[in-house]
Amino acid sequence: MTPAPRSRQDLQQETRDTLVSAARAVFAESGYHAATLEAIAREAGYSKGAVYSNFAGKAELFLAVMDANMEAAVIAEGWDLKDPAAEEAADCEPLPEQFDEAILGMGLATLEFVAAAARDPELRPQLASRLTQVIDGYAGTATRAHPGEEDPLSVTERGALLAALDQGTALLTLGGSELIDQRVLRTGMQRLLVPGPDEVPRAGERGAAALHDDTVRQRLATAARAGGWDRTGPTGRGGVGR
Repeated sequence: MTPAPRSRQDLQQETRDTLVSAARAVFAESGYHAATLEAIAREAGYSKGAVYSNFAGKAELFLAVMDANMEAAVIAEGWDLKDPAAEEAADCEPLPEQFDEAILGMGLATLEFVAAAARDPELRPQLASRLTQVIDGYAGTATRAHPGEEDPLSVTERGALLAALDQGTALLTLGGSELIDQRVLRTGMQRLLVPGPDEVPRAGERGAAALHDDTVRQRLATAARAGGWDRTGPTGRGGVGR
């Protein structure tokens, strides 16, 4: 029996999926800024026009890669931090070297994109929405780890802390640190979800943005003022450094 012809929508989705896979490979190898749409189209076996027929530009294509990676890594399944099988999996045979290199390369490309998107008023909300989805995925992990247990932090807040630890550890590793391995990371994530015996939740409204602990923020501000930096920049010229 002759198979039914695929619809235009199916063909377009196939093209998008192929472009996303090709983009992932090119971004991992070249980085976000150095990657070109020509190289991505060539990797996918399409013309550059096929890229523009499916994506507005490189930023939108990178967001599509992020969506695919998030769906595979966090949102689709999550994981059980108490599952012994999961702990054993952390010590199983390592991935082939090319996969480790691809994960490393994609992580570095993501740092480039985050830095660029955070300064772009159009991209920043789109990046924030992805981060919310990531936190939701980690929140599911937090719920499975301690279902029904009382905690002064909401499940979303615990999910955000899990995301911060996991992603922050990745940042340290990308920067060359080897202090935290899979064993330390898993132990840290488990400890994070257990309220301390002397823990007292802070009451009141939300505080300042968590760009470093407030003590660290105050110390940085003191050092900056000592160096001549004020609200408009050093010596009032609007910059951030001499």
